[in-house]
Amino acid sequence: MSTGKGKKRIKNQPVLYDGLKKQRAVWLTSVAWEKAQSVAVRLGVSTSEYLEQLIRLDGD
Repeated sequence: MSTGKGKKRIKNQPVLYDGLKKQRAVWLTSVAWEKAQSVAVRLGVSTSEYLEQLIRLDGD
């Protein structure tokens, strides 16, 4: 999946997906959160973007 690098970001205009992201709450153990952060760093994306991609793998 593209990271959208090089695309001009305009407030309230989605770049990677059809809709805008909204702040949500997810409860995870410290181990799960640290693992998600570690994988996200390895992929070169934010933890939020990593979780988005992981969830979307199940089908859009």
